[in-house]
Amino acid sequence: MAAIVEGPTPKYECLLFDLDDTLYHLSTGINLACRKNIQDYMCGHLQIEKSQIAEMCLELYREYGTTMAGLKALGYEFDNDEFHANVHGRLPYDNLRPDPVLRTLLLSIPQRKIIFTNSDKVHAEEVLLRLGLEDCFEGVICFETLNPPAAPSNGLCQSQEDYLALSREPVSDLDYLNGTDVIPKSPILCKPTIESMEAAIQIANVDPQKTIFFDDSTRNIASGKAVGFHTVIVGRSELVLGADHALESIHNIKEALPEIWEGHDLSDAATPAVETAVVA
Repeated sequence: MAAIVEGPTPKYECLLFDLDDTLYHLSTGINLACRKNIQDYMCGHLQIEKSQIAEMCLELYREYGTTMAGLKALGYEFDNDEFHANVHGRLPYDNLRPDPVLRTLLLSIPQRKIIFTNSDKVHAEEVLLRLGLEDCFEGVICFETLNPPAAPSNGLCQSQEDYLALSREPVSDLDYLNGTDVIPKSPILCKPTIESMEAAIQIANVDPQKTIFFDDSTRNIASGKAVGFHTVIVGRSELVLGADHALESIHNIKEALPEIWEGHDLSDAATPAVETAVVA
């Protein structure tokens, strides 16, 4: 009986991609417009003192990964969909153009490909549509995936209740962030927390040791490495803490990671995937 000769086992089984500032360049102005819309929402809807907003945004982003998660941690109550509609609904999406080069590159990749973003599903769908990449991914792990609707509560997470029990003295929002020993935990699950990475692993049903994670955030990359992903920092020419590779542009994947294509039959690699389904 003739021996059965098996080909090399593929090193990677799945690629997780961040969305904003990873699949398109920062120069589009989407990021800047998003920050302005967040600040406008904080001022107009949450009645936060305008002079504090810029510093608050920075501190909340540093502490929680997103300003929204930080605002929820501080006890601000607002509708998630309303927030996303105000922040993302007025973005200059016309600045995004179809990217046929990236589309061809993604469709040539034989592994599973999934978007992993902190953004809401409406924004993710719009960005992918504008870039012409709506059928290049198996699915999208987004805000709604990580934060499914929960039963009504008093609006405070347990850590906030504990904090209030410890301190009945009135404090300003920035007191939570500057010199306060007890930092309340946010009820919002998002990158860069280890919990969000572990959730993505479970939702996507992937082996982190056989998964490549692409992101433009150094903190997200560090967390991704901590859970076992192979990591790629995008938008930089030099490695950062926790990154295995650095790409100045997402278009440079093939040059930096040729092993993605090793051990695969590429005859069907360019076949378009089904239209992206949002995992939510």
